[in-house]
Amino acid sequence: MKVVVKKKDSAQKLVIQTEFIKLESAMKLANIVPSGGSAKLEIQEGYVTVNGEICTMRGKKLYPGDRFAFDGDEYLICNEA
Repeated sequence: MKVVVKKKDSAQKLVIQTEFIKLESAMKLANIVPSGGSAKLEIQEGYVTVNGEICTMRGKKLYPGDRFAFDGDEYLICNEA
């Protein structure tokens, strides 16, 4: 007998009204950094992951379905609540 355990998705939803959002803007929208400058530093230092991989591009475009994580919290980009 095979048992499959599904983990509840703990990512916080970040709703956007556009086709995409840039990573630094998403961090500001999520209120995890006070400014774009702070986001830039955190991203360039390698503290942010996008879809499970370290990302150092602050202008990285995130589309609905993409995920990013910072400081132990995960966020899911979506276009509806």
